[in-house]
Amino acid sequence: MADAKVIPFDDDRSRRRSAPRGGRPGGDGAVPLPAQGHGPAQGRGTSPDASGARALHDGQEGHGAFGQGEEDPGRAGDGAAGGWERRLAGGLAFLRRRVTGEYEVDDFGYDAELTDEVLMALLRPLYEKYFRVEVKGIENIPAEGGALIVANHSGTVPLDALMMQVAVHDTHPAGRHLRLLAADLVFRLPVVNEIARKLGHTLACAEDAAELLDRGELVGVMPEGFKGIGKPFGERYKLQRFGRGGFVSTALRARAPIVPCSVVGAEEIYPMIGNARTVARLLGLPYFPVTPTFPWLGPLGALPLPTKWTIQFGQPIPTDGYAPEAADDPMLMFNLTDQVREEIQHTLYKLLVRRRSIFF
Repeated sequence: MADAKVIPFDDDRSRRRSAPRGGRPGGDGAVPLPAQGHGPAQGRGTSPDASGARALHDGQEGHGAFGQGEEDPGRAGDGAAGGWERRLAGGLAFLRRRVTGEYEVDDFGYDAELTDEVLMALLRPLYEKYFRVEVKGIENIPAEGGALIVANHSGTVPLDALMMQVAVHDTHPAGRHLRLLAADLVFRLPVVNEIARKLGHTLACAEDAAELLDRGELVGVMPEGFKGIGKPFGERYKLQRFGRGGFVSTALRARAPIVPCSVVGAEEIYPMIGNARTVARLLGLPYFPVTPTFPWLGPLGALPLPTKWTIQFGQPIPTDGYAPEAADDPMLMFNLTDQVREEIQHTLYKLLVRRRSIFF
């Protein structure tokens, strides 16, 4: 131990105090001060230099007084406390940015920080624990550049769109964000309008979709619209008409690939056995669902059934091989629309055959 070098803890504390702040929780952000009362150096009547010495044995750093492979219990406690402190510091920094307005929102209203830190965290328990979503074919979504994801729509309430958004964000290697095209009803509802904008949703129109694809964004569309999400339970997993193929024209103009997506499990969360059309007209809604539990059980009847979900992304259909004027060819749009629809329908049938149970 003659050659040992003693490094006082005071130097380490000064280095920690001078560390830069900022950034997201758990990342390269704020490094909090050590918690008072932790570690072996305090509360024993010994000096920091004596109790916190580190030995550089045989010219190698990091073995310390506990030796290689051994863990100082005080240091383990400091690490756990430091994790909570970093989370707290990150949360406070997030709140400060929200209060002072130091965050970015694009011209569609998308708030990336709020989505990552808050909204995705709120949806994740529903995605992971309640519906237990299984994702297949995520590698079919390109790592960069624009792409149009086309999916079936079901479930009475559009939870399938939100679960698809979480699936792309959490399972794609690049952590990409899915920008969903929503019906105008979404943007007429108070509160829902603001949340949808913050999540990156925008109006389902060709202009907005083209703008997002040109920026290299992933765009999600569900061409069945209200016909799909509001269909009776007896017609579950039978795709409705895909409109006039406007999504194909948009993809052709942007030369973006089309990725079919099939969602199994959403059809059963609210089995729609009836439609109170009179109530729907009074409320200005496209339909008013009647299920075995709603409206009979009141708010409790609005709880979705905990079905087991599978989301599968199919092979992308390239569009960059077509001439620019192909977007105006009605026959080509019809053929591509039918190709996408058939791909989704066949995948739904395959997934249903393999499914063991609605709930497991």
